[in-house]
Amino acid sequence: MASDSTNPSAQQASLGILKGHVPFVGLTGGIGSGKTAVSDQLAQLGAGVVDTDLIAHQITAPNGAAIPFIEKQFGSDFIDSSGALDRVKMRSLVFANPEARKSLETITHPLIREETVRQAKKLIEEKVPYLVFVVPLLIESGNWLSLLDYLVVVDCSEETQIERVVHRSKLPRNEVERILGAQASRQERIAHADMVIENQGSLDYLQTQVLELHQKILQIEKDRTSSS
Repeated sequence: MASDSTNPSAQQASLGILKGHVPFVGLTGGIGSGKTAVSDQLAQLGAGVVDTDLIAHQITAPNGAAIPFIEKQFGSDFIDSSGALDRVKMRSLVFANPEARKSLETITHPLIREETVRQAKKLIEEKVPYLVFVVPLLIESGNWLSLLDYLVVVDCSEETQIERVVHRSKLPRNEVERILGAQASRQERIAHADMVIENQGSLDYLQTQVLELHQKILQIEKDRTSSS
């Protein structure tokens, strides 16, 4: 259940018209790496944050925009008693059936893209200094890199990832390992990064790195505007 567009040209066309107003920062990392902790701190420092995974959850929540289409495509068995997507059941299906994954993405990705652009426009109008796009499968999607001015990867050991997700989501260990196996490796993500934030240690150390990132992005924008 990725939260990236399957149509690169549509993603580039819609967000591309906003480029140049503020720096575009991509924030990614494997499941359980701590992307939300980093993006929350950046938001507190004044950055505009668009979280595509949060959008994906919102459109599949009760009364979410994707729910009627999912029910029509997959049946009511994939909608839980609250009216939300049954994520456990859908996760099992799409891992086993690539065609089912494509069908789900055909429904969700255009809705995610539309809301991503809407939020980005609103934040630019609010004069944020830069935009942070939190995209779990950014490297895997193949269409975000050309849109970004700066890419940040949040990193920690696989064992730490597994422990965090088991504790947070109550998923069995083998399920978390299966999710990790379907994502880009740590090495693949780091190879594309302009900056790596290590989220293996203390909260204080994480905050120090986030502040450094914030100051670096502000300086990049300052240098850009002074040279233009």
